[in-house]
Amino acid sequence: MRSRVGRATTAAVLGGLLAAGCGSGNGETESPAAGKGDSTRGYPVTVTDCTGAETTFTSAPKNIVTSNASSLELLLRLGAGDKVIGTGFPPGKGTLPGELDARAQQVKVLGETVIPKERLLASGADLYLDTFASMNMGGGMGDAPTEEEFEAAGIKHTFLKSTACAATSKSPVTDLSAVEDDITSLGAVTGTSAKAKELVDGMREKVDAVRKAVGKAPESERPTYFFFDYDAGTKQPMAVCNRQVAHAVITLAGARNAFADCDGDYRQVGWEDVIARNPDWIQLGVRDRGSEAANDEAFDEAQEWLESNSATQGLKAVKEGHFLRIGSERTTIAGVTNADTVEEIAKTLYPGKVG
Repeated sequence: MRSRVGRATTAAVLGGLLAAGCGSGNGETESPAAGKGDSTRGYPVTVTDCTGAETTFTSAPKNIVTSNASSLELLLRLGAGDKVIGTGFPPGKGTLPGELDARAQQVKVLGETVIPKERLLASGADLYLDTFASMNMGGGMGDAPTEEEFEAAGIKHTFLKSTACAATSKSPVTDLSAVEDDITSLGAVTGTSAKAKELVDGMREKVDAVRKAVGKAPESERPTYFFFDYDAGTKQPMAVCNRQVAHAVITLAGARNAFADCDGDYRQVGWEDVIARNPDWIQLGVRDRGSEAANDEAFDEAQEWLESNSATQGLKAVKEGHFLRIGSERTTIAGVTNADTVEEIAKTLYPGKVG
């Protein structure tokens, strides 16, 4: 059963209310469905979107289509990858670690970018897991089906809250609780709550260790940090603002986002703005090219551009060679690897303090 108020304002999001198991939203709820053979145990499960509209599952979905590689990866990590029958924005070969990559390559590609509307509706899915709802609301993700069309096709349409609602968040995002809630809720929906809890516990352990190591550093003494989204173009930089998950990642790592005063998820700024903030560190935000060699080449290109451009070569971080080579996806897209990125940034900025 679904209650909605127009697609343009809802941005449905997986990860709110858990009717089964009395979810608290803190990532600790475990559905009774975990590890059981009966697919109806632990149901119904109800999740909410940004506006409170509800989607109820009376059993685990059997045929899932994912909008992109990030939602696919999350299902694979949860052990629900065998339910995925197709994806859009597929991960390039080698972009996911180890066995996850092999399994991801077996998933049918329904669209190299956005899945065409008619193909999605005819896919046979009973759940479409959409990651970038905020883009859909602006019409930037192609001719998306209406909620009525999803319903007519028998497809429940949900989104990941930590990404989809970022732009409409009421306050800066400074922790990974929304990501943890997404994982917990998706685990409840797919009957993999035990694995979801394991993933969340692992994330918390890493982040807590970093907090313990660098948490006492006064805010004013923490280094400033600029995420350089190289793939977004160099003519006008794209800054990550305080509603984006990258802001939480940077903050948890003990740094200060150079554009922490920017409300929203992303904003185009000018190089003069970056120069005015003169960051101590710059992350070379490069999207995964599918191999270590290709990634290194892209990181080299991004660094060389900063070092050779007259507008940026005088930046403190550039002059001191303070670059971090960490992929964009694990920093800006909600997922388990956000915690890994927190740890990696902290190890670079606080050598010897973070184990």
